[in-house]
Amino acid sequence: MTTKAFSALHLKSPMIKNLVSLGYAEMTPIQAHTLPLILAGKDVIAKAKTGSGKTAAFGIGLLTHLETASSNVQALVLCPTRELADQVGKELRRLARFTDNIKILTLCGGVPFGPQLASLEHGAHVVVGTPGRLLDHLRRGSLDLTSLQTLVLDEADRMLDMGFLEDISTLIAATPKKKQTLLFSATYPTAITALSATLQHEPVEISVDETHDESAIEQVFYEVEPEERTAVVARLLMHFSPESTLVFCNTKVECQEVAAALSEKGFAALAIHGDLEQRERDQVLIRFANKSASVLVATDVAARGLDIKELAAVINYELPRNPEIHTHRIGRTGRAGEQGLALSLMTAHETRRVQAIESALGISVARGEMPPLPAAAGKPRAPAMVTLCINGGRKNKLRPGDVLGALTGEGGIAGSEVGKIDVLDGSSYVAIVRSSVDLALSCLGRNKIKGHFFKVSKVHSMY
Repeated sequence: MTTKAFSALHLKSPMIKNLVSLGYAEMTPIQAHTLPLILAGKDVIAKAKTGSGKTAAFGIGLLTHLETASSNVQALVLCPTRELADQVGKELRRLARFTDNIKILTLCGGVPFGPQLASLEHGAHVVVGTPGRLLDHLRRGSLDLTSLQTLVLDEADRMLDMGFLEDISTLIAATPKKKQTLLFSATYPTAITALSATLQHEPVEISVDETHDESAIEQVFYEVEPEERTAVVARLLMHFSPESTLVFCNTKVECQEVAAALSEKGFAALAIHGDLEQRERDQVLIRFANKSASVLVATDVAARGLDIKELAAVINYELPRNPEIHTHRIGRTGRAGEQGLALSLMTAHETRRVQAIESALGISVARGEMPPLPAAAGKPRAPAMVTLCINGGRKNKLRPGDVLGALTGEGGIAGSEVGKIDVLDGSSYVAIVRSSVDLALSCLGRNKIKGHFFKVSKVHSMY
């Protein structure tokens, strides 16, 4: 029987104390199965998806193996997207809090080279990044991987889907032959098996069946004509009125068109796909996560690695080509004991695709009647929060506590009316309860933050 207590792993005392402080009560299934192997130095290939606890599994392992006396790069985590790399970097820093002198760097595209070069010159124990930017640093000579002890490929299947195999191979060629390699993938296509064969030495394969409680997700298929899809999505949003909805499209063009059409109908809808500039991507993710946008329209690639909690509904604008992808999509709702809603649009010609999905799920999914058109006076549900942008960030030495203090000081708003605060390099974003936005703007306009006045504005839709 696999133990679930972190204390049974004989971790160092600072790590155990930190896990307790972070609220890590017991191991998730993927942690319980992989952590003992990782700590023992074994190569592991694990089937695990976003939200399974895989970051803590490889994070605790690689942090435990670090030799802090050396400033060489000893662990490298490859991620398919900047969003996932940022998320992994943040989690590793949380896990390393009680351990002295551990330096963790995140290296991704879309941001200037200069600060990254300066950080690398001072050394780093752990580097997290996307293949393209890591390869740029390798070719410049700013990234030295000759002392690497642990290599992690996170969401390896998605990196292969995105065409990163050549970049990954070049990076791996610059690492020592003797190292621990941990490969995490949501699916096991033949390309993953082939990659493991070239990278790993006698890997232990772990596949934890973490199917969602089907009773926690209400699933319905709606048969539509292709040209009706966007109108039907709007009707479903009006009828069910979920607080947060992730709408999946199969192409970038559809993402943009659907988000724009929903915005025109009054929904607080945003799109995320590969063609957005980095600043736009950051804003989109921040606004959806802090509940100031209620609909996010995404491709599967863009949605991978997004840390979206408490997602009320998933809508499939189109059915995915692979039944396994459908399972991953709908699995984003109905988490943490909450009831979820998964609505899928299908055409009359997609019966076989529906049958394949039902076969993969092992259940028969209900066919729904289109809800009646909402009353003419009905308006889409307004998001609970509004995002304010402050023209200052980490470069100005700002911290979330500084922003909170400026908002809740004398004559300010209640702390309960302040939502998520995100401090980036050059800007900060804070979510405010809709009814308190004007007062919050007034507070930030008259109160200095860190001794300076900063320009503050509402973040509006891009459409």
